[in-house]
Amino acid sequence: MSLGLPGHLAPHSESRAFARASHVISFVILLADILIILSLQSADTERILWPAAVAILPIIAVLWLLERYRSWFYTLTYLIVGTASVFWLVLAGTGQFPEQSTTDSLVFTLPKIALILVGGAGIGAPKAIGWSVVGYVLGEGAALLAALQTGATAAFDVTAFGVLVVSTLLFTVIGVSRRRVYTAQPSLQRAARDEHLSDIRHRIEVRAAAMLHDTILNHLAAVAASPDGELRHDLQGRIERDLAVLVGEEWLVSPDREESAADRAGWVTSRMFRAIDEARELGLDVVLSGDRSAVLRLDAQRQLAVGLAVKQCLVNVLKHADTDHAEVVIYGSDTEVSVMIIDGGKGFSERENSVDRLGLRQSVRRRIETVDGTVQVWSTPGTGTSILIRLPACDSVADPEPVS
Repeated sequence: MSLGLPGHLAPHSESRAFARASHVISFVILLADILIILSLQSADTERILWPAAVAILPIIAVLWLLERYRSWFYTLTYLIVGTASVFWLVLAGTGQFPEQSTTDSLVFTLPKIALILVGGAGIGAPKAIGWSVVGYVLGEGAALLAALQTGATAAFDVTAFGVLVVSTLLFTVIGVSRRRVYTAQPSLQRAARDEHLSDIRHRIEVRAAAMLHDTILNHLAAVAASPDGELRHDLQGRIERDLAVLVGEEWLVSPDREESAADRAGWVTSRMFRAIDEARELGLDVVLSGDRSAVLRLDAQRQLAVGLAVKQCLVNVLKHADTDHAEVVIYGSDTEVSVMIIDGGKGFSERENSVDRLGLRQSVRRRIETVDGTVQVWSTPGTGTSILIRLPACDSVADPEPVS
């Protein structure tokens, strides 16, 4: 069960949803218990039952704090205060009806259920079930202790135990379905990665086909129109320059913005160039493709961030991918610059490997997020890794700031 969310977001989103639902249900249950006690008090004015209603107020207050500031501290506080409230409630209620009261009465059962439902605040089925069991044990223990002091009958609370069983089954089913979703994630990740790579290659192929078509036709037409004998020097020089462009990487530059000498100088002095150059010096064969000048559409801070992030990604290829080949693809639009680092190494699973060890959390993901960028990782053991970094481009790139 993933609610259509990505695998890394689904557990937290589902947990928040179930926690909020359990808090709302607990609040309604506790409020209903107060109303029941007050109705009993109004029907029998000779007995003092209002302290039992007051006993429920502290747990409602802590429940509000738990919903507002969800944390381990407030969860434990909720259990502690809730246990004390159940003890106080049973003590006050059975003290007025020592011979007729039992610990499985509805008035005493409702707060126990509220304690059990705190299990909805746990991320993952084992934690959620653990919280529910702890809430059940504490609620039953408090009721039993209060009954021993007032002489009331201690009875097995079938309703509270039934709620515990239903909660356990529910969280178990959720946990099993979540594991099934995880098994499908690698296939979805590979499909998304292949789709993105296909789009990049399609754009490059279309540009290359148009350039080849225009260049070859122009050259054939010029040769056909030339007189017999040796080609003119200017025509020969133009053909040689175009052949150099075909063999080299210049044709990959976006035709929407001609790369000037200042752009080439900016690329050579950029942190991205240094990152790729340093990786090559370390022995990694890095293939660069795409629009290098797109990097210059980033401001100085984002150029530095993406350069350092790419360096970390390439270092990770050397350290962990068991391959000495990687590809860096750069593509830019009017509003965004994308950089993809691809390797055909052994890949990894983020669920089974420490993200800190791979340097993705601090050196890549957080660094890019601090400059309003995003990072996506597609990796499956045995099929390699692709990391897509996306950053918003500057409104103006006429005078890019130098990157140190």
